[in-house]
Amino acid sequence: MNDFAHMTALELLKGYKNKSFSPVEVTEALLRQIDSCNPAVNAYCLVDKETTLASAQASAQRYYRGETRGALDGVPVAIKDVFLTPMWPTIKGSKTIDAKSTLGKEAPSIAALNRNGYVPLGKTTTPEFGWKGVTDNPIDGVTRNPWDTDKTAGGSSGGSAAAVVLGMGPLALGTDAGGSIRIPAGFCGLVGFKPSFGEVPHWPASPFGTLAHAGPMAWTVSDCALLMNVLSEADPRDSNAIPRRNIDYSKAISGEPHELLKGLKIAYSATLGYVQNERDVERAVCNAAQLLQSLGAEVTEVAPGFEDPLAAFGHLFYGGAANALRTIGKRQRTLMDSQLVAVADKASQLSMLDYLAAVNERAALCEQMAQFHSKYDLLITPTLPITAFKAGREVPEGWPSTRWPSWTPFTYPFNMTGQPALSVPCGFASKGLPIGMQLVGRRFEDATVLRAGQAYQLAAPMTDKRPELFYNNIAVGEKV
Repeated sequence: MNDFAHMTALELLKGYKNKSFSPVEVTEALLRQIDSCNPAVNAYCLVDKETTLASAQASAQRYYRGETRGALDGVPVAIKDVFLTPMWPTIKGSKTIDAKSTLGKEAPSIAALNRNGYVPLGKTTTPEFGWKGVTDNPIDGVTRNPWDTDKTAGGSSGGSAAAVVLGMGPLALGTDAGGSIRIPAGFCGLVGFKPSFGEVPHWPASPFGTLAHAGPMAWTVSDCALLMNVLSEADPRDSNAIPRRNIDYSKAISGEPHELLKGLKIAYSATLGYVQNERDVERAVCNAAQLLQSLGAEVTEVAPGFEDPLAAFGHLFYGGAANALRTIGKRQRTLMDSQLVAVADKASQLSMLDYLAAVNERAALCEQMAQFHSKYDLLITPTLPITAFKAGREVPEGWPSTRWPSWTPFTYPFNMTGQPALSVPCGFASKGLPIGMQLVGRRFEDATVLRAGQAYQLAAPMTDKRPELFYNNIAVGEKV
């Protein structure tokens, strides 16, 4: 009996190669897992079993003929519903998008996955246009946390996060313009990686501009590295993509923890100098930093020294929201998330000088972090100052602000700087909800960030714990 829902992508590939099982067996089991678990969390907004199984069958035939394709042949992947998929509509949680107009188009990440033989599992839920740090939209409703379905999964890649944690796919695609990969990774207890801006080609350009990154979500850092090898393949449609460096991320993170951390100088800041954390969060991340130090890294408690760039981020991000809605008329806006419309309307009143002031503050932050990283290879912070709160809300009950960036102060600064940032699970709060640690590196030193994350995950004691909902609905390699 094979527990396919529990297997990583690397374990699946090993099983395919030694003929222990086939992509069809795995895909059938994961589709059953989706049938069992998805109603509880609303991770998937589109599942097309016929198309998915056809891809799995084609992969099985390639293995039979000894003609496998690329690095991921037969591995099922969940796709956030902001990536263009030629066979499925991409409606971004919005009633304003003509679904048919999106067919036949393929985002760079999807093209790369296809070149490498992946099996598309379905599209995962997102807030409308991916605009906030929780996941709900006017079409699909609320996405819930696998550890406590009364709580939010975070966002905007909340559907992708819930899918991975519940074994409804070993790999998932996410996007991140203010924390949208790392927030749900932190709340749901999986690994989420925001690469350096330009490392993963992205097309069409995001309305959120250069804040927006595409990246992998998985149960392990090893699987994230594997997926990065694919996602970082060249695509000429992204004019912002950096020249291809052809880094083998899997090779870059191979080794024992002490080898991976050797020589690394790590700054640890629990607060960035201005954040208040839940006590459980601060304790867990402090313990994680101490573990990295015990494994050989040089860890120093020090803050980068910048003030909270929330106002500047708001101008840039909500300006992007206004940009996303620029062609949508008043009648169609009545069909949309009213809060998205509200922030877009407010941002549309910004002056050019307001926006350019935010651009200037962003440039100053980039310079300050570059200087900081002349001393330190990495910065460690909590991913989030809080654990997951009630689903269906943008902010926790009783929160002093009405907008989501106010509770995710550790993520958005590094969208402004374009640095690589990884969220790795590092423990649980007293009520059983996951806590994440964020590792931030110099721009374009993505491999260093993944190396440290891999070292931590190899040494940490809680890396294989899944929620009760997973075990109640486990998909094994036998038909049921």
